[in-house]
Amino acid sequence: MTPENEAKAMATYITEDCINCGACEPECPNEAISEGDEIYVIDPELCTECVGFYDHEACQAVCPVECCLPNPQIVETEETLIARAVKLHPDDAELQKRAAANDYPSRFRK
Repeated sequence: MTPENEAKAMATYITEDCINCGACEPECPNEAISEGDEIYVIDPELCTECVGFYDHEACQAVCPVECCLPNPQIVETEETLIARAVKLHPDDAELQKRAAANDYPSRFRK
């Protein structure tokens, strides 16, 4: 799948400007980033845009070439993203507690 096709399927994607440095992969709290055939890729089923973990998208913050970008054509709500985080991390008691109290880090709350 090309970055252009991936961009159509997800809210955050990695462009072909990726230099394969790997800085983003360990920063993702959901393990949504992996090495693709040519560049790193983000699995949209695992990406929460770091809602529930940080007040910013970690991949964007660490990318030295700024190739982790939002897709303005696909915008996911904070509610959708925190629900995904809770589902992906059922054993993370702290996340579950923060989500239930509606008190979690999110770029939507800056």
